Parts: sequence; C-alpha cells; structure tokens
Amino acid sequence: MMENSGIAQEKALKINLDGVRYGTFAEIGAGQEVARWFFHVGKASSTVARSISAYDMAISDSLYGATQHYVSRARLEAMLDREFGQLVEQLDGKRGERNAFFVFADTAATHGSSRSSGGHGWLGVRFQDQPRAKPSEVIIHIEMLDAFTARQQEAAGLAGVNLIYGAFTLHQDPAALIRSLMDGLDRRRIEIDMIKFSGPAFSGVDNRLMSLQLVELGLTDAALFTADGEVVQPSEVLHNRPVLIERGSFRPVTNVTLSLLDAALRQLQQDFGGAPEERAVLMEMTLKNLMSGEAIDHRDFLARAGILGALGKTVMISSYTRFDRVTTYLRQYTQNCIGMAAGIPTLRAIFDEQYYEELEGGILEGLGRLFSGSVKLLAYPTVSAAGELETADTIAVGPKLKHLYAHLFENGFIESVRQLSTEQLHINPGEVLGKIQSGDATWVDFVPAEAAALIRRDGLFGYRCASQ
Repeated sequence: MMENSGIAQEKALKINLDGVRYGTFAEIGAGQEVARWFFHVGKASSTVARSISAYDMAISDSLYGATQHYVSRARLEAMLDREFGQLVEQLDGKRGERNAFFVFADTAATHGSSRSSGGHGWLGVRFQDQPRAKPSEVIIHIEMLDAFTARQQEAAGLAGVNLIYGAFTLHQDPAALIRSLMDGLDRRRIEIDMIKFSGPAFSGVDNRLMSLQLVELGLTDAALFTADGEVVQPSEVLHNRPVLIERGSFRPVTNVTLSLLDAALRQLQQDFGGAPEERAVLMEMTLKNLMSGEAIDHRDFLARAGILGALGKTVMISSYTRFDRVTTYLRQYTQNCIGMAAGIPTLRAIFDEQYYEELEGGILEGLGRLFSGSVKLLAYPTVSAAGELETADTIAVGPKLKHLYAHLFENGFIESVRQLSTEQLHINPGEVLGKIQSGDATWVDFVPAEAAALIRRDGLFGYRCASQ
C-alpha cells in the first residue's frame, strides 16, 4: 500500500457517505486504481453506478470511437462524453431529483523499470454540482515519475481520488482544489503539467491563471497556453517540432521584442530550413519575471498574457532561472532544432559562473546541457550606456571564459541576429513602462498597435492618459 493511503481512504469514504454523488468510473491503462478506493472503504453502492475498464482496443473503439492515440485528451473527452450521456439517459428518471451525477475517467500508460522515463495519463471528472445542474468538468495531465509500474498505478489512483474529491468539495475555490491534488503525493512521484476547468461551477475561472498556479504551487516546472487562452499539455504543441523561444517580462511587449522574434525566425529558417509555420514559437515568462515585490500580481500577469495572446503568441510560464533547464525541458518533447532569442544582458548572464554553482561540473556542465543537440542562441544587439552598439561579436566575458565563448561562437552555437533594425534599440521596456504610467503619449511609438489598444482600453500597467 502506498504512503498516506489514509488520505485516499478518508476522501473516498466521505464521498460514499454523502449519498448525493452517484456515477461511473471508466479507467484504461493503469488498472482500476481510482475506483478501487471507493470499493475498498465500503458503502460503494451509494456512489458507484458502474465501473468499467475497456482495455482491448477494439472494445475501447466500439465504446468511444476510433482514435490514433489512446492516451490523449481526445480519448479522455470521448470517454467523459459517452459515459456521462449514458448515465443521465439511464438514471435521470429514477435518481435525477436526489442525485448529482458524475463520471470519472482516466486513460494512462505506465512504464516499467526498463524504461528511462515513467508513465503519463489524462484524468478528468465531469459532474453536476447539484442534482440536475448542467455539468462542469476538470481535466488534468499527469507525469508519473516512479520507476516501477505498481508505484505509478498507486500514484495515479491517489491523484484520481484527489481530483474527484476536489471537484466535489472545492469547486468554489479552484486554487485550493489545485493544492489538494498533491495530497499524499510529492514531486518525486507525480507532476501535473496541465489543468483545465470548464462549466457553470467554474464560470469565473481563467485557465491561464490556473496554469500559473500549477507553477507557483510547484506542481510542475512549466505550463503552456495558446494565443486564444487554451491551456495545453506541452506535447500537444511541441511534439517533434522545431522551437523558437524568447524569454522576457513583456511589461510591455515592445516593437523591439517582435522585431527580434521575426529576425530570429528568418535566421533559423535560413540555417535549418523548414516552413515558418512548422516552428513552435514560445514567449516564456519566469516566476522571477512575474514577481512584484514578494508576490506575483495575478492581474498584471493576465495583462501581459492578454497582450501576448492578441499578438498571436503561445505563452510558457516556468520556474526556470537557468537556460540549460529550459532546453532540457524542451528536449522531453522534441529532438528538433531549438532557437533561443536573447539580448546581450542575458547572454552575459549565461556566462556568469555563479548560476552554475549547484552543478558538479559548474559552468561547463551547464553550457553542455544548454547547447546539447541542435541548439542555437540568437543574440540581438543592445546599446550600452556609452552609446556603443554591443553584439554577440563584441561582447566581453570573463578572462577564464573567453576561449569557451569563442568556441561556441565560432561553431555557430551563438550568433548575432542578422537583418534586425537597430532604430529603437535605445528604448528598453522599463522606459516605455515609465512613459505609460506618466502620461507621456510617445509610448505608443514603441509598442505594437494591438498592445497599445489593450493598454488604453483596459488601463493596463498603470496607464495614465496624456490629458490627466
């Protein structure tokens, strides 16, 4: 039995004794580890209408439709659709007035000790928060990190019980629901890298903010959402695609930000080939980028995310401080080329040995990880305090590192961004922000039109009208 099994027992028993929740458990790939808890604690007849495990692919397809990927969001949603529809159709007349129906479903793949990685799975619960209410839903994606299949099954079972209990009892406090998903677990066993809330019980929930919460609370190191605000599991966006990533605060996005991105895209296409639309472009904000004092201002985060969305950009939120951890993360999902767009101050920081003190091999190990495989750092120039143009060609690093830098530069791991307009390089985002907040109308000259429109309309970043 797993550690902290009492937590799962307590939660399952509370639901069984409630007498209101009634539904179906449909589980594929990791045993019936979630339903097992509800049978184990007793009084399951008050909660379980049906438990099903369609392991055979032909049977699974006959129930939920044919699919190319059995462990996927699409398969999970098909399971929830079919099982919930059938449950309501068959039992609403008999139980609909007194029972709030639900379906829990999961589809998972566990990996044995011979594999270098653990398993993963999609889990979801569709539920009525009261009898005959329209259904709401929470879905999550988990990475199971234990080395052995039995341990992965245990972890998936506990995560499922936590998800069901959280949806039923904490739907009015989504942040508390997210925290509760790790009850009895820790990051050595499981990672939750995507969560999506939908339905009337979560009508005020912004899933972009929930993605931030996953990273803030330490349930994952990085989370992604698309330009339209759709939260995604990383492989849904990154699987075997070339990637370009730009890290920044984006407070606000400036014309220089987009000029760099466009120039970097052109350069990567020239160097590696492929159509521009094949490349996944990520705008990364770290928790450090998002800090305001000692905390993260969630409204400010949504302002930045909204502008990036209006510009058609996919956003990545991460807890990474070192760039080598970013490439290690991306390599979980793609073996294609990775481009990293950065300014000269960032390039200089990458060659600061203090950031690698925790690594046994120090900066050599860190840079080895950073530039492993087809990785290219594209550095855009900046104007120094003395008014001189600094580029990747002219940057000075510490005397002990100059030969290491020369090796990386001469072998094409580090390049200057070519064909980049230097007209506005003297303007930095901090100065633009100051203009926005002081009522200096010239700020609009330095940001994209889409960003300017949102800043004015919604009063973002402390915007002050020039007439005020």
